[in-house]
Order: sequence, then structure tokens, then C-alpha cells
Amino acid sequence: MALTPVVVALTPTPVAARVAEALGATLHGRAGRVEAEVTFDDTLDHLRTLFAAGMPVIGVCAAGILIRAVAPLLSDKRTEPPVVAVAEDGSAVVPLLGGHRGANALARRIAEALGVPAAVTTAGDVGLGLALDEPPEGWRLAEPEKAGAVMARLLAGEGARVVGEAAEAAGWLAALPEGDGVTVACTTGRALGADLRFAPQVAALGVGAARGCPPDELAFLVQSVLKEAGIAPEALAAVGTLDLKADEGAVVALARELGVPLRLFGAAELEAEAGRLLTPSEVVFAEVGCHGVSEGAALALAGPEGRLVVAKRKTGNATCALALSPAPVTRLAGRPRGRLSVVGIGPGQAAWRTPEVSRLVAEAEELVGYGLYIDLLGPLAAGKPRAEFPLGGEEDRCRHALERAGEGRDVALVCSGDAGIYAMAALVFELLDRPGAVSDAARRVEVVVSPGISALQAAAARAGAPLGHDFCAVSLSDLLTPREDILRRLRAAAAGDFVVALYNPVSRTRRTLLNDAREILLAERPADTPVLLASNLGRPGERLAYRRLGELRVDEVDMLTVVLIGSSQSRIVERGEGPRLYTPRGYAKKMVTA
Repeated sequence: MALTPVVVALTPTPVAARVAEALGATLHGRAGRVEAEVTFDDTLDHLRTLFAAGMPVIGVCAAGILIRAVAPLLSDKRTEPPVVAVAEDGSAVVPLLGGHRGANALARRIAEALGVPAAVTTAGDVGLGLALDEPPEGWRLAEPEKAGAVMARLLAGEGARVVGEAAEAAGWLAALPEGDGVTVACTTGRALGADLRFAPQVAALGVGAARGCPPDELAFLVQSVLKEAGIAPEALAAVGTLDLKADEGAVVALARELGVPLRLFGAAELEAEAGRLLTPSEVVFAEVGCHGVSEGAALALAGPEGRLVVAKRKTGNATCALALSPAPVTRLAGRPRGRLSVVGIGPGQAAWRTPEVSRLVAEAEELVGYGLYIDLLGPLAAGKPRAEFPLGGEEDRCRHALERAGEGRDVALVCSGDAGIYAMAALVFELLDRPGAVSDAARRVEVVVSPGISALQAAAARAGAPLGHDFCAVSLSDLLTPREDILRRLRAAAAGDFVVALYNPVSRTRRTLLNDAREILLAERPADTPVLLASNLGRPGERLAYRRLGELRVDEVDMLTVVLIGSSQSRIVERGEGPRLYTPRGYAKKMVTA
């Protein structure tokens, strides 16, 4: 998914507003200095947060600031987002990173808006006026790993010969020096022997599958159809099917393997293509409401000028058809399969958030969650539609997120801590499992669960290493769990001598279960067992307090506190920076034995 760039300004300059307007981008400004849609206090931290999430960054500032900010995060040039520096007076535009991932194109758009040249420095753009590994929309490079070597040969003085039935349509290659040294093929076929091959994405694949169709069966059928038509996989623009097959494993795997979007159509949309079908079926109409799935989907994707080149082919569990459009398909019909990303943002600060979570949030079209948790995302939430639900509205929250994803949207359900530990991931799957809880469309969405730092992990890290041996977590909330079940689990944890993390230790109306937990644990371990009380971890107002089990009092614990109670082996060691709590794993005994 292409992300909208962010323009970052550190000083008040009209250039930043002009750049943001030209790109349709959000303006982020230094708090107290710049009037902007999003403000920030720490420049380097803000830039790193955006970069880690994969968002294109245009800094209206010194290039050195951008370099220092993102340098610790640099790893793979094939995945890093574009970073462009713009002089505060608008006199220079320099793409710093991601030249062939959009930075050069962004720099040119900015430069055109400012009336200055773009200082593009990548060799291909400078020497040849184009980048072979960044073809225009509607074209696909078949073997990207060959582009570097071919570019080096061209820069060394060799000429190029552009061949293939689509050569005339590849006007963007006109800048290549002419000659016979390098062969560049522009074709929908395989063009064996070419040094480099570009495919116009004019082919549209329609598929159907019985429930539980083996992925290999559909994949083999598709490869047979492509071979029959003489079409290379790189010429495919998309795979289309009936929306009832949005969650069919074989179909999803096929689109992923081919590296193209999966597009879904309702029965009425496919029936609109009935007049163009080559093998309409009354049986199919009776079953799903349209006279053809694979042919209809292929034609819908190829557009009104498209034509079927391979009519429906079928196996025992799958069908496939292929259509061609007269021009590359750049605007896809149908809708995507929705995605719900259930993300754990940890305690909230960006430094404790995983890059995967940041990326999923940045890619999401909408955010759903408790308002405070969404606010903790800072710049990643800026400008995104959001649906806020109060504490206690967890089921409504999850259902809303699933239904929005069921409409084809990319939705992020935001959880504090880890999404799967006393959070929303379990409820999402419960709703999917419960008959009638959500619509059929919601049941077919892709669900991704991305982990975050849980409260018990954060507390343990701040304290030292209390989870160095076996541990367990018990929630003391009896809203959803019967009180006797909680007590039974506490007795088992006490008998097993586990380190115990107590979540939801108290509430305004529930004050006795923490006392019960203390008494149960005291029956199995010493009164001087160390206890950690940790509140507001990773946020302003963070507080750590060490106690002994026999001294633990309910009145010093609130709803934001995680209580970590050591095992009989846990110890507190005094350090210069303060006490540290740890639970030995048993290495000392191992050393003595050895």
C-alpha cells in the first residue's frame, strides 16, 4: 500500500505549506514554532517514529538532521521508505533515501512545485534519465535483481535494443542509448534470452474454487492457463473472484504467490458481465447468483474493452479464465479483501513499539480502539479516521472493526500492551467463532495479530529479571471470570511456586480479591517474598515500588498497577542505581554439578 508522505517543518516557512499542498500531505511542525496539523516536541524521535512505520518523509530542514534521525534505523535499501530534504528557502530538493522507491519521483514533484531543479543523484537517473528498477504504473519488471547489472552496462557505454510486441507502448524507455549490447524485452510473454524484461500488466485472471480446494490444484490450473495463452505471470494485473471466496485459502495463496492484488466482486457485479461470457452456466447461477465466476471476474478486471483469451478451464475443485485489456490495468475494479490488524502498542511510547505494529498502523485506513490508546500513537494516528469506544465497550469495538474490514477496508484495532494478553485479539476470534455475531463478509477478512510489550514484560524489565524462571499471569477482575475460578488459579499458582503477575488487581468497587491473593500466596511462600508494584510503565508518572508479600496493602494499588509477586526463590539485590529484583534460573546449581 502506498503511504501518503508527511512533510516535517522545524521552523515557520511558507515552503513547508507549499510542499504539503502540492503533495496532498499532512504537515507536521515543531511545537511552539510551526502551526501545523500535527505538532511534536522531540524532532529526532518524531522522525524515527515516521521512518520506522515506513512513511515517506519530506523534511523542510537541513539534510543532516534527517540523516542523524534515521541513521540508527537503516538496514535494507529495498524496504526503506523515501526520505527527501528540502531547503527551508525552497532552493534545493534532495532525495536522501529510497530513490527508486519513490523518493526521486517525490523530489521531482516538489521541485516542480517550487520551480527549482531536483538534485537527484542516483546513477541511472543522472546518466540515463530513468531508473530501470522503477517502471511506471501498469508495468512490471520480471527479474528486478538483474536491473543493477544492466544499468551498469548501459552507463559503461553499451547501447540497448528494445524488442517485443509492447515495445511501442514503452515510451518511457526512449531515453535508453541505442545499440545491440543490451536486449530489453517489453512483452506479455517470457522472452527467453533478454537481458531485462518488462511486462505490461494487461492480463486479468478470474478464478473460482470449491471450499477447501487444495492450493496446489488451483496453482497448477492457473499455470496451465497462462502457458496456454503464452502469458507470463508478470503481465497479470490482479486475480479476481466472487466475494464469497474472500477467505478461500487456495485463492488467497494464489494471489500472494503471484504477487498481485486479490479483488472481490459481488454476484450482481459478475452477472453484469453475463453477456460477454463464453461458457455461461445455469448451475452456477442457481448456486451463487451469477452465470460465471472465473470468466466474469476476469472480464470485470479487464474492463469494458477487455476480451477473454482463455475461456473457463476447470478441475475437480477449481476454475480459471484469462482476459486481456488493450492497455495496462492501473485502476482495479472490485474491492480488496479487508484486513483487520489487531496491534499491541505496548505501554504507548514509540521506543517500545515494534516496527511491525508501526507499519500496520501506518498502512491502516482506519483506527479503532479506546481513545487514549489511539492518542498514544502520536503522529501515526494523525489524519486517520478513528472510531473510539469507551472502556467496557470491548465487544462493540471488535465487532465494529471486523465489519469495517468486511467492507474491504484496512483497519487497525489498537490495544495497549500485547494484543493477545488480556486484550482484544481473543475477543476478535471469539466473535468470528460465535454464530451470528458478525456478518458473513466480516468473517472472511484477513486477521493479523501483531505483538507488543505486555505490562508484565515492561514491569519485569524495569525491575531487573523477576521472570527469570517459571511464571504465570492471573487477572483479578471478576467481571468476566467467576470469583471461585480466580481463587482456584491463585491456589494452583501458589502451590506451583510460580512468579505471579496480577493484572487488574483492584477497581473502584473491587477491593478484596487482592487481599485474598496475598493470603493464598502467603500460605505457600515466605512473608519476605519480594513484590513489585509497577504503574504507568513507559509513560509520564511511571512508578516502581518494592514491597514484601506480608506488607502488601490494597490501598497503595490502583487500576493502572501491575503487581509482580516473586516465587520462594526470587531475590532483591541492591545496586548503585537502586534495587533489582530477579528470580534465579538455576545456573549456580548447574555449575556446581558440572
